[in-house]
Amino acid sequence: MNTLRSFSLLAVSALFSCQAFATSELYVWEETDDKSQGILEAVADFERLYDCKVKIVEVDFTEQMEKFNHEGIIGNGPDILLCPSDKVGAAVVQGMIAPISFMQEDQDKYIRSAVTAFSQNGEIYGVPKVVETLVMYYNKDYLKEPFDTLEEYFEYSSKVISEGNGQYGLLAKWDNLYYYFGAIEPYGAYVFGIDSDGNVDAADVGLSNSGAIEGMTMIKKFYSSGVFPKETLGESGINVITNMFCTGKAVAVIDGPWRLEPFAKAGINFGVTPLPVLPNGKPMSSFLGVKGYVISSYCKDRELAEKYLQFINQPKYAKRRYETTLEIPPVKAVMADPVITNDETANAVAVQASRAVPIPSIPEMSEVWGPIDQACSEIISGKKSVKDGLKSATEHINYQIEAFRAGM
Repeated sequence: MNTLRSFSLLAVSALFSCQAFATSELYVWEETDDKSQGILEAVADFERLYDCKVKIVEVDFTEQMEKFNHEGIIGNGPDILLCPSDKVGAAVVQGMIAPISFMQEDQDKYIRSAVTAFSQNGEIYGVPKVVETLVMYYNKDYLKEPFDTLEEYFEYSSKVISEGNGQYGLLAKWDNLYYYFGAIEPYGAYVFGIDSDGNVDAADVGLSNSGAIEGMTMIKKFYSSGVFPKETLGESGINVITNMFCTGKAVAVIDGPWRLEPFAKAGINFGVTPLPVLPNGKPMSSFLGVKGYVISSYCKDRELAEKYLQFINQPKYAKRRYETTLEIPPVKAVMADPVITNDETANAVAVQASRAVPIPSIPEMSEVWGPIDQACSEIISGKKSVKDGLKSATEHINYQIEAFRAGM
């Protein structure tokens, strides 16, 4: 009996000894194109401080959530991965990701809109890594300084067209909600309202209110006057706009930071600035796209995962990540750093991001894009009035949301 008891004590002692000296490991998915190079120093410092290992695997950002949906359940998924903010709602409903407790205390270190993008029912499910939003590109060979207001761009565009040399002034993809939302939101339009508990309310669609009508009426003027040519409409429209700017046929365009590389390769002498002020005196807003780190619900060591995310997103590491990847981190201290404020492009994105609105992250958002873009096309073509087109779209969206919820 004493021998058995001694053996048991030795076994327990050995077990605890192994646990004490075992090295914890985190499995992390990062983006491709060597984006993980921006965090190597932070990871190395974290491993030394916490005596652990961080295994990083690069996975295409656009495929991470779908791949995780398959591999997480069978235990092959990562502890930490990247998620676009507009996928958070579905991930929470499906039980794929866990709340991140330290973000309740750290949220003021990030711009509010980026944190809001990852918030659901009072919990914060992501650590914002990168923000993307629309900005204004202008050709400095034709326009030495950008205009402050949209009205000035309209007048300039009308003048350029009247010269009859096939050139256009400002071009934008304003038959697509992603691109034109910032032109109607400052008038009072919104996608979904907010309920009394602070949650997104899919039953309150604000895309046909008086503000939406006023903003859309202004947008229609750009098409009806010929300032925006018909070639920019439809699925291929954004490619037409990009090509026209690259060939000098458009003096200014509204697009995202993903156009920096093709514009630079085209040899365009361009500048970048935040979006202009609308006729009502308010700056254009825009949709804010946010990439963030999330923690898997299947993570075996959530405490270590949280420590990792809090550690690598300290301002000094977020700054070094920016310097490597040139992606804007929504960390206030970094956005106010000269490394960004003195860089024209980075500063334009940072300023516009502070004016931007997160794309709603609830699953019902998927029912919005089709009907509202179809209505916009009908309004621009004159098939429907602004008021009737937006009203019809909102009714269609409400119907689709009801059907979606009935099928959940």
